[in-house]
Amino acid sequence: MNDRLLKIYFFVLSFLILTALALVSRDAGISGDEGVHLKQSEMVYSYFASWGEDKSAINTPKTHLKYYGQSLDNITTILIHWFHIDDIYGFRHVICSITGWLTILLTALFAVYLAGYGAGIFVLLLFSVSPFFIGHSVNNLKDIPFALAYIASIYFIIKLFSTIDKPNWKTVVLLVLSMAFAVSIRAGGLLLLFYLWFFFILFNVIEYVKNKQFYGKYIRNQLFWVIGISVTAYLLGLILWPYALQNPIINPWKSYLVMAHFPTTLRQIFEGQSYWSDILPWYYLPKYMAITIPIIVFVGIVLFVLFSNQFFHSKQALYFSFILFAVVFPVVFVIIKKANLYGSWRHFLFIYPCIILISAIGFSKLFTYFHNKYYKWVLGVMVILLVIHPLKFMMQNHPYYYLYYNQFMGGLKGAYGNYETDYYYHSMREGSEWLANYLETKKTNHAVKVGANFSIRWFFRNQKNVETFYFPYADRSRHDWDYAIVVNSYIHPDQLKNKTWPPLNTIHVVYADSVPICAILERCTKADYEGITQLESGNISGSIPYLEEGLIAYPQNEYLWYKYAWALYKNDKKKEAESALKSGLEILPSDELILQFLGDIVIEKGDALMAANYYERAILANCKFLRPYVKLANLYTNSDSKKARSVLMLCLRQDSKYKPAIMALAESYRNSDPEIAKRYDQLAKSIK
Repeated sequence: MNDRLLKIYFFVLSFLILTALALVSRDAGISGDEGVHLKQSEMVYSYFASWGEDKSAINTPKTHLKYYGQSLDNITTILIHWFHIDDIYGFRHVICSITGWLTILLTALFAVYLAGYGAGIFVLLLFSVSPFFIGHSVNNLKDIPFALAYIASIYFIIKLFSTIDKPNWKTVVLLVLSMAFAVSIRAGGLLLLFYLWFFFILFNVIEYVKNKQFYGKYIRNQLFWVIGISVTAYLLGLILWPYALQNPIINPWKSYLVMAHFPTTLRQIFEGQSYWSDILPWYYLPKYMAITIPIIVFVGIVLFVLFSNQFFHSKQALYFSFILFAVVFPVVFVIIKKANLYGSWRHFLFIYPCIILISAIGFSKLFTYFHNKYYKWVLGVMVILLVIHPLKFMMQNHPYYYLYYNQFMGGLKGAYGNYETDYYYHSMREGSEWLANYLETKKTNHAVKVGANFSIRWFFRNQKNVETFYFPYADRSRHDWDYAIVVNSYIHPDQLKNKTWPPLNTIHVVYADSVPICAILERCTKADYEGITQLESGNISGSIPYLEEGLIAYPQNEYLWYKYAWALYKNDKKKEAESALKSGLEILPSDELILQFLGDIVIEKGDALMAANYYERAILANCKFLRPYVKLANLYTNSDSKKARSVLMLCLRQDSKYKPAIMALAESYRNSDPEIAKRYDQLAKSIK
């Protein structure tokens, strides 16, 4: 097929992808980070509108968003204000889909530059059957723009050095803008400045090896361009970032350090267990990529490796080495640094265009290797067979593309309960729209309270009789609500596997690939809420009848069993309390509160061995739940002080300022080493 025809196919396919992404974005839900990033962008807008007087954008102790440049969020909000756009999220999603398309197009043009329009077409095709990337391309204004900036910077770095003796001004400008865009989104964009300098050094080392001498004037000319591009890109990247503007030298570096060890930790489902995000297995990132990237992409990578001898014995060897480095280095870096990771591998979407590029060139090389048209037909059939799985998923599960798991995992069904599913809350939109229609059908005119485990205010903004609020699903009985919308994010894997979620009072379920991802609950009684309210106000005896009534209605509520047991225990019904706790444990075997409470009860019965077992299970269930450490250590204090101290030190690894553990350590040394005990006493006194 001649290049002219391939070029036509290339641009037609590009236009079709743009159209498809724009249409898909209309059905996209609000992603998990959108609300807080929108609020931050509003504060950034106020910062500039007030000429720096409103400093709320640099005072973000809870969200830590001052450390993000989030330039595309900010630009989008500026446009919303300037053009008085009402459909805020709809507009954000269109902007995101355009950004996703630009990422795809630029990666395809990069492939054209390296290997022709055939490779570019394969890039377009591989992106089209990448559900994870497409799913994020319609509502993730943080990770998708960074992916665009990353691939663009790599592309233009390579183009710059291909003509470094006489740099093309267009390439220089585009490289500056790309790197500035990366810095302006998040501090990790500083990495691309390092890449530029790394490539400059590598380029000249290779030139020296080839020519056996340095050309001083030639290198000085390159250095001039590299310094100019670096400084200009860096400064441009700070323009819409209030925190960086306070100190353009120190604050971006502080942001990078915070991002490298992000302070917010979350519970994540991985390999069927609930982990804290800062202590996940080292292979969390590569494994998530292995089970969510379509197999066809891996086939292309294998082909690239098979033909690597041709790539790495050509003038483009350095370019391909740099592209591979851009994929491998960030992954290896975070593994070595033991970075805090969560939300599958969305934070590493920026390396995916490079992965697609490598895969597409592998396929392109295979198709050009065979000249016989029959062989090419066979290869075409092979490609079609490989894309069936992701395409079928996308067609059947619109718009929940990002929930895709490949055949290695057995699809989404195989991943359910073992890995995260709707962790970014996309199905909250469908659930909210269903409930809004349901309430209209019921002609509900009185005030209705709707709770959710994610903000739903936007979806009910036009319904004046609906009050919405957030609550964690585990605490649902502590809140006053009539209906609840619950996405299966932060639901314990045990509850997903034993099917106690969705609960019995579910009136509607949103499915993806036959897996429940969102449930709408209707409250048939508020006895549970009243019982907990009475209990927490001190009316223990009065709370019990309400709690019992609540358990008849909601027998799968482990937290309600815990509260009921507490009321019984306080009412001196310890045997009944123990029985209630065990009923709760049947629902959630790894409930740390129930396990600790059972330990407390059995130790009163004199069964220290069983108590230790319960405390150990509580710690295993949640290593950041600190009270069981001290209780367990107290069991060993007299019999095995060394073991007691070991338990307490494990506790202090989770929180070095946990005062009860420090005081317990002091007690463990009180008789054997008073000086050490005294030091721990002083440390405990210094903690407020």
